[in-house]
Amino acid sequence: MSEPHCGSDVSAIKSKAVRDGDDFVLTGQKMWLTNGGSSTLTAVLVRTDDEAAPDSSVYKKMTTFLVEKPAGFGEVLPGLTIPGKIDKMGYKGVDTTELVMDGLRIPADRILGGVPGRGFYQMMDGVEVGRVNVAARACGLSLRAFELGIDYAQQRQTFGKQIAEHQAVQFRLADMAVKVEAAHQMMVRAARKKDAGERNDLEAGMAKYLASEYCKEVVEDSFRIHGGYGYAKEYEIERLYREAPMLLIGEGTADIQRMIIGRRLLEDYKLR
Repeated sequence: MSEPHCGSDVSAIKSKAVRDGDDFVLTGQKMWLTNGGSSTLTAVLVRTDDEAAPDSSVYKKMTTFLVEKPAGFGEVLPGLTIPGKIDKMGYKGVDTTELVMDGLRIPADRILGGVPGRGFYQMMDGVEVGRVNVAARACGLSLRAFELGIDYAQQRQTFGKQIAEHQAVQFRLADMAVKVEAAHQMMVRAARKKDAGERNDLEAGMAKYLASEYCKEVVEDSFRIHGGYGYAKEYEIERLYREAPMLLIGEGTADIQRMIIGRRLLEDYKLR
């Protein structure tokens, strides 16, 4: 979905597909593909303006194509190139790539759902799941950071006693525990609504926003508890400190979540 010039603003995508007989020819560039090099199936959102009425909304001029490809890097198919991995500060276990389409020919039967013009809505449904997913990852990461912090606080000593016995550290640990639990409860609520087939854009946005922000704060608090050792690669908190920022961005930034939440609140609490 993301492109070099746009991420959260999906309406600004430029990649396009033009019909040619029983095929479509795709041109454009995508960014931030998760497992782009190792995967063999990729869902690509492109504009199909010619398939929609001229006065249609831009959101009805988008179509999702399922692109089957071999794993690997370079030109993996005629017209399809997967450049090398993007070098990231964290999330090293996942290869993240670009995708370049230059005359990629795809049969029309590879349209997700079989009908052009549904791509935006399909992607948004997937994004809701993705936001709950990011919230869940943030919950796991923040829980681990809390565990590392409270363990270290009972091992490290200053002024003749464990640092866990200092009130300042206890306050920090208390705040961390509350944030871990609050984020988990919000995430579970959003997941249950999605599982039940209910509208959950509000809950998914809240869960993603709260969990990712709290994750950043809990990880930083744990990092502070570790002191100088938190900066050393031999301590696990150093890696978590690099992992947490991705969760602030993935599946929509904090500001995008707040926009979604604000719109829904005004919709739900509209004056009558």
